[in-house]
Amino acid sequence: MNDTTAKPALPDRLSINPRSPHHQAEVFEYEIGILLNGKERFDVEEYCISEGWVKVAAHKALDRRGQPLLTTLKGTVEAFYR
Repeated sequence: MNDTTAKPALPDRLSINPRSPHHQAEVFEYEIGILLNGKERFDVEEYCISEGWVKVAAHKALDRRGQPLLTTLKGTVEAFYR
């Protein structure tokens, strides 16, 4: 099966939150994988490759707008299409 549609290039910084200025809906039409320090993470909310961090939800904590509180993890970040 040849996929003739070209996938968009993964940006340096990407967020899954539609209210974020770093959200790009066309990228989320495909499944994305994130590696942090060589281990695949499945709970990433936002990432930045050049600065070397990912943001993940902090357990059950919510901010005053009902959005999950995010914790920043630092290391080597790689993004790829699955």
